[in-house]
Amino acid sequence: MGHRDDLLAGAKRCLVEKGYARTTARDIVAASGTNLASIGYHYGSKEALLNKALIEAVVESGDELGRAVAAEADADPGADPVSRFQAVWTRIIEEFSDRHELWAASLEIFGQVDRVPEVRRAYADAIQEGREGMAAMFRRMSPETGAEPSQAVGSFLQALATGVMVQWLVDPERAPTGPELAEAFRTLLAWQQGGAAAEAAGSPPE
Repeated sequence: MGHRDDLLAGAKRCLVEKGYARTTARDIVAASGTNLASIGYHYGSKEALLNKALIEAVVESGDELGRAVAAEADADPGADPVSRFQAVWTRIIEEFSDRHELWAASLEIFGQVDRVPEVRRAYADAIQEGREGMAAMFRRMSPETGAEPSQAVGSFLQALATGVMVQWLVDPERAPTGPELAEAFRTLLAWQQGGAAAEAAGSPPE
């Protein structure tokens, strides 16, 4: 690789090892085997290099997560939807745990997106891809519904994924597990079914 690629690889390594805010230009130089001048020559600034490295790393990890989730959703076609839901979310949480440092680094830059338009655009595109991926996951988990999942369904599941990731980053001891999320799913289904039954009987749900 040339210095440009070496710098990008070194910056990705630093993001995992040190995080976004604590990575210095000298850290990147040490990790990439280059020199300080090459950062300015190829990327203009340390921040521009880190932003590009973070965007690429998040996209790469997101793609890997998508493949892992798709494989999990297809692993047992005969399972009921709640069991598939549990298996898929258990796998998602495992991926979050395995890439803890990278996802933590990605959250560091959220407060700066208004000042860094290219990062904002990249994250917006990644979130939209996440919505579409989550909608596809729902279709894989519940093909018997026959309905095409909407943007709203994808947005809901993407919001759940983001919230679960934050909980695991902040408090892994008390963050929800796949079985706990599945239990919540069962509870919501029971509540919805109870409400539908009550409505059919002419009485309001409790």
